[in-house]
Amino acid sequence: MLTIKIINNELRVTNGQTSFVETGPFTKVPAVQLAERFNSEFPREESAMFQLQGEPNQELQAFRQEVSEAWNHPVIFESEVTSSIEEALKKEKEKMSWLLRYYGYHPGKDEYAVESLLTTGNGFIGLRGTTPEMKISENHYPATYLAGLYNTAISEVSGQKIKNEDFVNAPNMQRMTLKIDGEELIFDASQIQGLQRTLDMRTGVFTSTTRFLTKTGKELEVVAKRVVSMENMHLYALSYQVTPLNFTGEIELMSVSDGGVYNYNVARYRSLTNTHLDVVEQEAVDGKTSLIAQTRQSNIKILQQSELKSETISLDKVTTEITKTAIYQTIPVIVTKGETVTFEKIVSVFMAKEGEKLPEKVLSDQNFPSFDEVKRTSAEAWNTLWAQAEIKVSGDIMSEKMLHLHTYHMLVSGSPVANSTLDASITARGLHGEAYRGHIFWDELFILPFYIIHFPETARQLLLYRYHRLGAAKEAAKKEGYEGAMYPWQSGLDGSEQSQELHLNPITGEWGEDHSRLQRHVSLAVAYNVWLYGNNTNDRLFMVDYGIELLLEIAKFWLSKTTFDEEKGCYSIAGVMGPDEFHEAYPGSQTGGLTDNAYTNMMVVWLFEEIEKIYQTYDADSLKSIQKKVALTSKQLAEMEHIKHNLHLEINSEGIIAQFEGYFDLEEVDWTFYKEKYGNIYRMDRILQAEGRSADEFKVAKQADSLMIFYNLHKSRVDQILTDLQCELPEDYLEKNLAYYLERTSHGSTLSRIVHSQLASIVDDRQLAWKLYQEALRSDYQDIQGGTTAEGIHAGVMAATLFITLTTFAGIDIRQDRIHIQPHFPEQWKELSFKMSIRGINFSISVSEETLEIEADQEATIMVENKSVHLLPAKQVTIQLGE
Repeated sequence: MLTIKIINNELRVTNGQTSFVETGPFTKVPAVQLAERFNSEFPREESAMFQLQGEPNQELQAFRQEVSEAWNHPVIFESEVTSSIEEALKKEKEKMSWLLRYYGYHPGKDEYAVESLLTTGNGFIGLRGTTPEMKISENHYPATYLAGLYNTAISEVSGQKIKNEDFVNAPNMQRMTLKIDGEELIFDASQIQGLQRTLDMRTGVFTSTTRFLTKTGKELEVVAKRVVSMENMHLYALSYQVTPLNFTGEIELMSVSDGGVYNYNVARYRSLTNTHLDVVEQEAVDGKTSLIAQTRQSNIKILQQSELKSETISLDKVTTEITKTAIYQTIPVIVTKGETVTFEKIVSVFMAKEGEKLPEKVLSDQNFPSFDEVKRTSAEAWNTLWAQAEIKVSGDIMSEKMLHLHTYHMLVSGSPVANSTLDASITARGLHGEAYRGHIFWDELFILPFYIIHFPETARQLLLYRYHRLGAAKEAAKKEGYEGAMYPWQSGLDGSEQSQELHLNPITGEWGEDHSRLQRHVSLAVAYNVWLYGNNTNDRLFMVDYGIELLLEIAKFWLSKTTFDEEKGCYSIAGVMGPDEFHEAYPGSQTGGLTDNAYTNMMVVWLFEEIEKIYQTYDADSLKSIQKKVALTSKQLAEMEHIKHNLHLEINSEGIIAQFEGYFDLEEVDWTFYKEKYGNIYRMDRILQAEGRSADEFKVAKQADSLMIFYNLHKSRVDQILTDLQCELPEDYLEKNLAYYLERTSHGSTLSRIVHSQLASIVDDRQLAWKLYQEALRSDYQDIQGGTTAEGIHAGVMAATLFITLTTFAGIDIRQDRIHIQPHFPEQWKELSFKMSIRGINFSISVSEETLEIEADQEATIMVENKSVHLLPAKQVTIQLGE
């Protein structure tokens, strides 16, 4: 064990035999640098302890955390040792794995990012990780998000009227603060002497501890706790504990039910119309309040009711003021130095879309539970969810922490408790922020697998979000001159296209057509999720009632978008964008879209093949009824068969599959030049634009495009698609394509790292697979994209890291008729343990470098390293790997 002492601002580290010294100021020593010295000079040590005089301050607490996380080993303070050092280290390892801890207050984008990561929620309600005193400002941003709460408003921008549908910040019922000598605690930097926030991901309990200093010199400590119930989707609760540190006297507690909120999370949207709510009804009875607000265009109503509680303070003297947009309740309190007074605020939340009715809730009759009761029942519900979804990693605390973080935020974004009754899907930024206006994208392709293998009932409901908007998708296709269903690139309330038609170039000040809606592969993502769900649940009722219809309508769209090219003698698909996103059009073209995007075309072939299998699997009467409903003819089915053998791909003599037709004619990028000039080249499109060029002119990609097909499908299935298309490729075509496109991809999307990590694993480049995986795993926690986490977490990346942990490293493949397991276990781990549910069978699995331990609750046959393994119910089987 290392011992760390701070003497005369020097950091002295020793293991009793050797030592080194870092000269001060010690907190300026980069944690990564210090961790590297630990590893190089003390390679066998796996723990450390600070020996200090007195208690550690917040600066030292933060430094300790940075060092332990960079080193990936527990670091404790001597003052934390009560019974034994071993016990203290065990507790710290558990905290490292399960707690988010932040020290200090850094207003602005850094604070916004912390608030995103400290969000509490249950799939219906999302509350950003602010303290109760905070109000909307550039420094911090309290927000309440409700799944499916959208409103459309018109803004005037540079002479153009632009219509935007926004994810609405709902009324803020959690605001609580104090007045001392007439001064309100408004969470200004001048008032704050210290701030610590924690989030216990096991229970969803958020705690903030703030030390305030008033202008008159009075010090207080406020401990606020918040939990959004995972047991009752309509409830959240706050505990507010106030301790005067240097005075006795009167203070005032102020509780606010604030309907005068607005959207302010995303700086680039702030000049647009951002007020979406009208307060239509308010009521207050004693310590209870009720507020109803309604969106201005979509006519969605939100009912929120609250009750103040206290076991030690009388609420008889509460005074109430009701304004046009808010209810203010004030309670005078006599406090005694060193003694804590506690208040609770319990809030219920209901929402009704246009045509629906809010529940009738007479305020005076409402009986709200206590904070402790909400916390207890919610913790029990979280415990059940963790039992199904937790991924345990032995030997790597930080990977396990990130996997806990991502699992937690996926369950905040969508959960069994809420989504079973909601007509909503998972937004690209969860219930955490307003980036992308809270819309649903093709990110569902990365998100749904998490729910399919852990919570299939939730996955089913998320898919119904798309089914319920099938009419809008068909109308969109018809408007563009196509048949079938064309799902929008950005979807929100009703499933209509929410992508911008025009885009303002901030550099030139000119308006141009926004081509992003041409990413028609979003429909293929919907089809893929339907297939993956059906394949892994055996939910034939869903497929007959909804799934097959969705697949046929989507196939019908692609059939109508495909044309026969007489000159080439094959079929072609024009006017689309692929997943890359850097390429919107051909150089110099005034028309958006590209021809024969490889990913799109191969996924269309895959879809047509799956439809053929459906006709071989389901009974004729059901299929006849669905086909009649879709108005799909036998001639169209025959045409699908012909297209899947004759759809064009451009492939060069080396076996490189062109991202789209004409790709090989584009210029190469001088990567060395741009890396030296700009350092961070993730957004090469913006760099090229700043230099008067366009990414359309270059062989450069934001993220995986042609290679994306290998993320969706097993290589053997891709091989079959290419064979069906009569493509002749070398044996090592995947390795060649991976190397080719890796050299030309900037990874401007964190999703790119996920896909390329899996690809690297397929070609057995373990070092690259691990590197990209680790970057994706920490992308939000370390905000590697320079501030984007402030606008909400990246739900697609979080869900995808969870999925490829199981698919890439544990080697689980759920895309075939049987489960296949072919581990590519990383040397950095000792063991990986998890559970999953496939086709109604619950599996418990542990993987190490040498062995696979697996147990099923029903009889099952699986494939492990291409060998058949038969499992009996509740009987664990241990398999030696590599034999």
